[in-house]
Amino acid sequence: MTRNFDLLLTALAPAIWGSTYLVTTELLPDGYPLTVAMLRALPAGLILLAIVRQLPHGHWWARVFVLGALNFSIFWWMLFVAAYRLPGGVAATVGAIQPLIVLFVARALLGSPVRFLAVVAASAGIAGVALLILTPEAALDPVGIAAGLTGAVAMAFGTVLARRWQPPVSPLTFTAWQLTAGGLVLLPLAMLVEPALPSLSASNWMALAWLGLIGAAASYGLWFRGLARLEPAAVSMLGMVSPLVAVALGWLWLQQSLTALQILGGSIVLASVWAGQITNRLSPGRVKEADTNHRRKRTTSIDLDALSDHRLNDLGLSRSDIIGPTPTTR
Repeated sequence: MTRNFDLLLTALAPAIWGSTYLVTTELLPDGYPLTVAMLRALPAGLILLAIVRQLPHGHWWARVFVLGALNFSIFWWMLFVAAYRLPGGVAATVGAIQPLIVLFVARALLGSPVRFLAVVAASAGIAGVALLILTPEAALDPVGIAAGLTGAVAMAFGTVLARRWQPPVSPLTFTAWQLTAGGLVLLPLAMLVEPALPSLSASNWMALAWLGLIGAAASYGLWFRGLARLEPAAVSMLGMVSPLVAVALGWLWLQQSLTALQILGGSIVLASVWAGQITNRLSPGRVKEADTNHRRKRTTSIDLDALSDHRLNDLGLSRSDIIGPTPTTR
């Protein structure tokens, strides 16, 4: 039940991201991918930092900027370039390759096994997304395709590294650090490369608020919470919920029609997401063992005497998890 609850909460994040294409194309000025990405990340990150009131320390500064660049600076920049240059179906189909990339990146960085059925599920998901939203008339802009692939690779590495580098802080704090770092990386690029934004309307500001507060701060808090508890490959498969929601919003908001082929594609996507959870699931014992070992590595560099029992409990550890069981007196 706990794992299913974690999956449900984590799936809310890509469900929210399904609104990104609609909001970007309908409510934001065209041609400002860097600026829009920066305005989505930096204000949300600063607001979260004001709430959590905690900054990185030591080597976490470098790691946070690497993660912020991968998960937000590069990914969102490329995401908005692809959204501006490609039809939504093409952009989503290119982005759907991310779960497949995660499988092999997780193998390289985490030692996770590459299961044949997981590869089949990820490949079926790509095919399902293509059937769901790719039309025969879709234009294949080379720059847009390259941007979509670059964003997918960046997010894949960011997803796996966010699992590997788990600081002893809450997911909300981890999200605040990455959003702020990603926004700071984007700020000088946006100022140097793109012209100033035109005067924004009330609907433009509402769109930015939605993308930043809900589509970034809230949703990525759920996403990184899920990455701390679940396999990266299982989490990445949940990303295919995003195009499903995007199509549903197009049907509800823009009165777009649904064909039988699209319904088939949506069914394949749902089946692949379900199969991805089954095939990427570790046995409970292996999950517990992997998580304990991972957390033990995170705390070995910390002075144990400086840690309170309450703080260790927050990390899901006891003192015996770190120093071993207390010898029995004979």
